[in-house]
Amino acid sequence: MARGGHAHSGPPPVEGSRTSERKGYSLTALPPAGYDGDVPALKDFLPDATARHLAIWAREWTTPQACAWSQESWRWPTIASLVMWVVRSEADDAAASIATNVRQLRDDLGLSRAGLAHNGWKIAEPPKGDDEPAPSNVTDIKTRLAGGA
Repeated sequence: MARGGHAHSGPPPVEGSRTSERKGYSLTALPPAGYDGDVPALKDFLPDATARHLAIWAREWTTPQACAWSQESWRWPTIASLVMWVVRSEADDAAASIATNVRQLRDDLGLSRAGLAHNGWKIAEPPKGDDEPAPSNVTDIKTRLAGGA
C-alpha cells in the first residue's frame, strides 16, 4: 500500500495556532482594494480570445489575488485557462465537467476560500476610518442583541 501525504491531505494549517507559530506559518495579506498594476496580454496565452475572454481576463486581474499573480508569471497561463473555461461554461449546452474545471482552477488560483488558504494568502482587512459613519440602514449588533431595532 502506498504511503505518504497528498497535496491536500490532513487538516489545513491555521494561522495563529501554536503549531503554526512553532512552524513559522503565516498568511500573506493581499490588499482588499485589489490589483491595479500592469496586466499581461491575454493574446499571448489565448491567441483567438474574444471580447468576452478579454472582459473576464480584465475582471480577474482586478482581484486581490492578482497582486500575487503579478509576481508569479508561471500562473498566467493558468489564469488564461480559467478565462477559457469560464467562457465555455457560459454556453447553454455546457457539460457539467466544465464547471468542475472552473472550480478547480479557481481553487488553484486562490479565488476561493480553500484556494486562498492553500496558497498561503488572506485578504487583508480594509482600513477602518474612525470618521466614517455607519450606514443608516445597519443596526449595531449590540443594540440588536439587546432587543432594540
